[in-house]
Amino acid sequence: MINLFKCGARNAVFMLDPEVAHGLTVKGIASGLMPRARHAVDDRLAVTAAGLSFANPLGVAAGLDKNGEAIDGLVKLGFGHVEVGTVTPRPQPGNPKPRLFRLVKDEAVINRMGFNNDGHAALAARLEKRKRHGVIGVNIGANKTSEDRIADYVAGIDLFSPLADYLTVNISSPNTPGLRDLQAREQLAKLLDAVADAREKAAVRLPVFLKIAPDLTEAGLDDIIAEIAGSTLDGVIVANTTLSRNGLTDEKQAGESGGLSGAPLFERSTALLARMRQRLGPDMVIIGVGGVSTGERALEKSAPVPTWCRSIPVWSMRGRS
Repeated sequence: MINLFKCGARNAVFMLDPEVAHGLTVKGIASGLMPRARHAVDDRLAVTAAGLSFANPLGVAAGLDKNGEAIDGLVKLGFGHVEVGTVTPRPQPGNPKPRLFRLVKDEAVINRMGFNNDGHAALAARLEKRKRHGVIGVNIGANKTSEDRIADYVAGIDLFSPLADYLTVNISSPNTPGLRDLQAREQLAKLLDAVADAREKAAVRLPVFLKIAPDLTEAGLDDIIAEIAGSTLDGVIVANTTLSRNGLTDEKQAGESGGLSGAPLFERSTALLARMRQRLGPDMVIIGVGGVSTGERALEKSAPVPTWCRSIPVWSMRGRS
């Protein structure tokens, strides 16, 4: 993996505004000029989970390619799967800029993007045009001004079921006011019931995962586990960005509001991953996200689970909500 916090290109890239650099990265990958992955496909890395076959367990989490502009380029780079989004029914600009901040000393970023995206219709059009290769997930969310957020998720299930390989219900971004309230048990029960009903009615029945926050209290975690255990969900994604600032050394940027990702998220998200595996048992698919920047860290993500088939480590690419 390329770690821009340590590689020779860092100085040039870091001269750019973080969000500008992000946009140029997506455009560069989308251009098709990026080299194809040079490693040989190794069947020993293959993963089967939720009825899907992954060439390898390393994927790109939502947040890097919000609008599905660079899917083919990311697949070409050798990732086992690519998750695009978060996408909302209506386009929205997100929060005011600046909203993305580098914490160079901590090898991290803080973002408060706010689900900036082109909307359902634009992403669906891009997915319809591409040839199907690689495992592609669509991460769905709710508009900031929505009067019925559960209906927004249902709309995403309905529209993207024929166009993706799996869907992720994102209720854990800290950058849309009130969104994490959907993790509360009563609201989560209503949401999961609506999602299950929508999936059964959809043109294609896809695996559905729930993405949770790393900042849950024990009581909150108990409630989520109880609802997951009684649902038809295929798996859980652990975890989104964190509001914690524990251990940061970059005092200049640490005070910015938003979700923290990168190296400081690794231990927190991996500890939660282990707790979820212990609580949910060996059969539930769990996708680990957060702070994975090397092969060694990807292997550490898999350590809390008994086999590769039970968990798909995901390189979060400093995903932005």
